[in-house]
Amino acid sequence: MPANFVSATDLIRFLPETILTIMGTVLMVLTPILNRRSSRVFGDLSLVGLAAALAGAIYAYSQPGPAFGGMLVVDGFATFFRVLVLVVGILTVLPSYRFLFRQDAETGEYHALLLFSIAGQCLMAASNDLIMVFIGLEISSIASYVLAGYLRDDKRANEASLKYFLLGSFATAFFLYGVALIYGSTGSINLTAVRAAISGQNAPSPMFIGLAAALMFVGLGFKVSAAPFQMWAPDVYQGAPTPVAAFLSAGPKAAAFAVLLRIFMTAFEPIGSGWEPVVWVSALLSMTIGNFAALLQSNVKRMLAYSSIAHAGYVLVAVTARSEIGTAAAMFYLAAYAFMNIGAFAAVSHLSGKGERYLSIDDFAGLGQKQPLTAAMLTIFMLSLIGVPLTGGFFGKFYIFKAALESHLVWLTVLGLLNSVVAAFYYLRILVMMYMHEPGDATSEAEPLSPGLRAALILPAVGTLFLGIFPAWVLDFAGRSSTLVK
Repeated sequence: MPANFVSATDLIRFLPETILTIMGTVLMVLTPILNRRSSRVFGDLSLVGLAAALAGAIYAYSQPGPAFGGMLVVDGFATFFRVLVLVVGILTVLPSYRFLFRQDAETGEYHALLLFSIAGQCLMAASNDLIMVFIGLEISSIASYVLAGYLRDDKRANEASLKYFLLGSFATAFFLYGVALIYGSTGSINLTAVRAAISGQNAPSPMFIGLAAALMFVGLGFKVSAAPFQMWAPDVYQGAPTPVAAFLSAGPKAAAFAVLLRIFMTAFEPIGSGWEPVVWVSALLSMTIGNFAALLQSNVKRMLAYSSIAHAGYVLVAVTARSEIGTAAAMFYLAAYAFMNIGAFAAVSHLSGKGERYLSIDDFAGLGQKQPLTAAMLTIFMLSLIGVPLTGGFFGKFYIFKAALESHLVWLTVLGLLNSVVAAFYYLRILVMMYMHEPGDATSEAEPLSPGLRAALILPAVGTLFLGIFPAWVLDFAGRSSTLVK
């Protein structure tokens, strides 16, 4: 290894992950020293670490380029997803103050695991090497498995963690087998080098490359909860602590889509005509299974889990488009989805009560009378999830279907629009319950909003409306960044 393999510039480009790892380690060390349950100190330090990592990600973008011999690359695409997962982390910490206090749960380990998981996701977003992708994936996943079962005395959380771990490990094995096949076929795991080998004159066997792409899609399809690899999501989201469910629905999903886009639009772009039908079918299955299963749910967390599957399908529509416009549309939609879904889960966390007793759709009855602010914020999130104009969800779907039409995916666009109509029913059901029914036990017993929960509702709502009213700000950056993926 050359003596100058690691330079100061490399360390700067790796700054967000370094900050998160150091702060997570500090939190682990402080946990036995402070020895306090539900301490605000850990949450405050977690926010400081996330804010510092966010500043580090922006600073790293001022010096873009490859790092550590090309294993990492800092470009607009990586920076977009780094910033996105860090913002998701901040919005996850805010409602966690009240939730952890209410459940009388330890806080230091919770926040440390959250930071480690986000560090893995930042690494995934910046990876240009399949082994680095795998390392980031494992760092993120292992911390997420523990977070899902963080409430050790809750049987539902234990079940969620075990299912997530077993199925997640199985899916990761598929991804790693795909990586092994790629290395055996091309002699490289660098995405740029793999692309050159596949498109060169002495290209390896299409059968092995296709099999590798399929295996890697299985692993990443699990992480984004795309059909037919979505079976874990409803049980895990229902059993996991609500702030953790919010985090899982946005952070790991965004990072996994970042990896999927970078791999399939870089290394596997020359064989795009081969994998496009597979992604087409997965997109349609995800939208259809997610939306129709959500219609039958009475538990809000399970409904949002199936909704998450459907939204993964919408993003896969943009991936199927195989264009820079489609990549930019996927990036924009993931940002909008993160805001509206984190906000919706924050409202559910507030209303659920100690032991998360109130999770039925009926428990939202009369919320508009008892807590108008919470109901108003939740209304914004539900309308955005539907895709109503002036919300981020509307422009996200608009750009996705526009990219699909420009790639001549007419039937997928039509079926996607029909699925959006189906989704409107179960989102509107919550609005009807909040404003057209008398208050029940859950809304009558709901505590006043804490400062953290208030911020966790207002900030995503502002982000959702901002993306709906001024979409060009984010879309322009996504459009410029998408050109760097190839």
